[in-house]
Amino acid sequence: MLGLLPPAAQAHRFAPTLLQLTELDSGNYNVVWKTPAQTNSPVPLAPVWPERCRVLSTSPTQPEGTGLVTSLQLACGGEGRARLVGQRLAVDGLAANQASVMLMLNLQDGRQYQQVLTAEQPSFNVPEAPSAARVMGEYSVLGMDHIWRGIDHLLFVFGLLLLVGGGKRLLWTITAFTVGHSITLSLVTLGFFNYPVALVEFTIALSIFWLALALTSPNQNSLSRQHPWWLAGGFGLLHGMGFAGALAATGLPEGNLPLALLFFNVGIEAGQIAFIAVVLLLWWLLRRAIAPWRERLEPVPIYLLGGLSAMWCIERGLEVIA
Repeated sequence: MLGLLPPAAQAHRFAPTLLQLTELDSGNYNVVWKTPAQTNSPVPLAPVWPERCRVLSTSPTQPEGTGLVTSLQLACGGEGRARLVGQRLAVDGLAANQASVMLMLNLQDGRQYQQVLTAEQPSFNVPEAPSAARVMGEYSVLGMDHIWRGIDHLLFVFGLLLLVGGGKRLLWTITAFTVGHSITLSLVTLGFFNYPVALVEFTIALSIFWLALALTSPNQNSLSRQHPWWLAGGFGLLHGMGFAGALAATGLPEGNLPLALLFFNVGIEAGQIAFIAVVLLLWWLLRRAIAPWRERLEPVPIYLLGGLSAMWCIERGLEVIA
């Protein structure tokens, strides 16, 4: 049955879309354009430059992880320094690909800009000076976008809901998961240690499979049921490395790194809380309607967790040993 729904079975991968421009000298820029290797549409994603800009050179596209990277040299005419200030940068094809792009602009005089481009806001007019409020807003959006696109992370949270139900147990368990992934997200992003991406992706899938097994256990006195916060916090450390990998691939502003890191995490938490709220609301609306079939329907989400996670374990395990 899962084979009939391949699009729904795709977990989050490290494939952010990044447009980074770094000023080399007055009017000349080095450009890094990174897009996912797997796309959702035949419509290509393409950066749009101001009229005064022209591409001097383009390097061959190179694979990098699950993305494709192209480097360009861009020359922008006009008077004065930092000639992109006051100009419009955009990306075409966002709506067709259901994608967002992290735009980063670094000028020689130290000014740095970050903007998330979306289908609703596909362009950015470069202001005279960036603001801390913009960094806070943009990285919060990036964090929410990341968690909502990370089906594997959301399924783990969904499994925790099934394991503990509601009330204080849910609060403590989700808090433990938050603390766990916040620790590794911060440590990896700040450069305290590195890790093999493929192995972490495999262990994230394994954590969901482990959770599915815990849900099938008839032993109500097991450690995972009596003290689920240990399970959530421990596996949260793994999921935090997954979050950090996506953030590192997208990029952080050097001048506002702590602020960007903090609000990326805030965005993840906001998206996580919104997901929990939606699931609990749906359960409240449907519980009476499905009451006669509750016993038969209860195993369905557990088998969903187990089936998808087993598929991801096989897929990612093969990548580890390849």
